[in-house]
Amino acid sequence: MITPTAVLTLLLSCTSSAFLILSPSKCKSPPHLQYQPQEVQLQQQLIISFRTTQHVQKQHPLPSFLHMTNNPDENSEDKPPLSSQIEGNREPSPQDISIMDDMITKLSNAKPYELPNAVSKAIRVVSSPRFFIRIAERVDVEQNPEEREKLSALAENLIATINAVVSTTEDKLDDRAKSVEDVMLAAAEPGTGEFMVPLSRERVDAMRIAMEKLDPDTLDEGFLTTVDAWMNKSQQDGMDGMVGIMQKVLQQYAGIAISRARLELQASVGAAVAGKGQAKADVLLAEQEAAGLTTAAAFMERLMKVDADSWDGELLGAFQKKEIKPMSITGEVQRTIEAVVLGLENGSMAQRVQAEFLKELVTRIEVNEKKA
Repeated sequence: MITPTAVLTLLLSCTSSAFLILSPSKCKSPPHLQYQPQEVQLQQQLIISFRTTQHVQKQHPLPSFLHMTNNPDENSEDKPPLSSQIEGNREPSPQDISIMDDMITKLSNAKPYELPNAVSKAIRVVSSPRFFIRIAERVDVEQNPEEREKLSALAENLIATINAVVSTTEDKLDDRAKSVEDVMLAAAEPGTGEFMVPLSRERVDAMRIAMEKLDPDTLDEGFLTTVDAWMNKSQQDGMDGMVGIMQKVLQQYAGIAISRARLELQASVGAAVAGKGQAKADVLLAEQEAAGLTTAAAFMERLMKVDADSWDGELLGAFQKKEIKPMSITGEVQRTIEAVVLGLENGSMAQRVQAEFLKELVTRIEVNEKKA
């Protein structure tokens, strides 16, 4: 059976994840950095300048990060600076080309009315110049006249569709910006409105509560694109403490999204087995929550709910006390990858963020298994 690490390594290489690992040694922020309220207001206004560029790829943003590592060797100062790969500002690997070809084939065979939805789910990939170059390359080598015509038409249709998607999502992005603001402001100290980095446990918990209160439908590509845009701007301005806070937003999003998807999947499968509809699935979901989960599933849910910085302590303690076997939790991660992450839209930010989140969890499991 293919291992979780292999699956996620392949997935992340194919989707050109921009959520790279940041070593604490490279963080310029002092141990307790303060950000004043006026800087909070600056962050609230960032979405205005990114409303168009985050879709049409007119800029190449700096790196955004999802996890921090305690292993400085993985991010040596001798290595050249990393750049965001989400915008396609590097030569595509064979895996990248394979993903693009798959998307091109699917889009060329799609009905015109299906294009807007497909494009909006993978706007970062399909709007990149490299994607259009690949379509042109396919046209040049295609021998079938009908297929060549479909590919040529696809390029024209994509331009019109991308423009339409950008135009119709501007209002939606304003709503998503407000959602991101609500979570970010929960990280500020009560009364002063200052951000104290690193965040206290209370502020991290407040962020989680704020995100869980959001309508689940708002935690979509627009939400993630907004976080990515603000993160890139903060990195560009040298506000590494703000980058760390938005990194925490992405971690909490991934934990919440994966946890919800796992529960929904359990209910849907149960309803399908019983031959009943979605209404019954909702009832089964409530019953399953009340009945409890298996040991591995329950521990997985626990990890999805705690701060990612606590993973090492949770894992090492559970392994040493024999509460859970490393093989059991690894299998649960494997099932989550197959049932949740691989089922997301290829190239979408949701898939990239959740894949990176679980990849880090796999790494932590392996490290703490050796320590135990």
